[in-house]
Amino acid sequence: MGDLGVVVVIEDDLDLRNLVEGVFLQSGFVVHTASDGRQGVEVVREKRPDVVSLDVGLPDIDGFEVLRRIRQFSNAYVVMLTGRTDEPDLLAALQGGADDYITKPFRPREMRARVAAMLRRPRNGSAEHAESPQPLPPAALAVTGGTVLAHNGLTLNPRTRITMLDGAPLQLTRSEFDLLHEMLRASGGVLSRTDLVRAVRGDNYPKDAYISDSDERAVEVHIGNLRRKLQDDPESPRWLQTVRGAGYRLAARRLPNPPA
Repeated sequence: MGDLGVVVVIEDDLDLRNLVEGVFLQSGFVVHTASDGRQGVEVVREKRPDVVSLDVGLPDIDGFEVLRRIRQFSNAYVVMLTGRTDEPDLLAALQGGADDYITKPFRPREMRARVAAMLRRPRNGSAEHAESPQPLPPAALAVTGGTVLAHNGLTLNPRTRITMLDGAPLQLTRSEFDLLHEMLRASGGVLSRTDLVRAVRGDNYPKDAYISDSDERAVEVHIGNLRRKLQDDPESPRWLQTVRGAGYRLAARRLPNPPA
């Protein structure tokens, strides 16, 4: 086995398949390939990879269906490759369980950096079976209690990657957790979409790397998913406030209701 583990590349275009395979081989992975979706699902099932590179436009079943099937038995990191940049496609990929979404054409350096950033983080956005911390009192904005960040009944522990909402566990994807963590750390400061893209990509992502429109749209999709899970009203937010033309920040502190 390679130093970094096993990768399966699912791509019908031979030239692109060879390119992606070469990127992973040079990075130290053992690589297996498949040229269509059904074959790809079986290779993933057999080889049990750490990472899957998955093309959206496959000749038999599309990448979204392949992703759905893979997620029934595999917890591998999945990077979707596509020439599409429409938000519904981004939403379908990220809600379907993809960890990242790269639009073509892309640079090999970009793919290496994104995969390295993914592998630095725990696979799950929150630890389902770990002991749950007790929620902290609401803070002026986000404040720390040891390693725990808290705001308006929401608590986040970066060490255990556990998030609690009003005392109940909140299940987040890795990217959703990292975005929420970055906003809590900012403690009310405005973060641009570019700032949040870099938060999702991680410290290994080059500071001078190009941030595309699809990267920023992916952040908007993640924010939308977070709002749905938090049941946050964009018109009167408890946690995530849009700053028009600038980005996002934490909503203001809400004082607890006085006892009756």
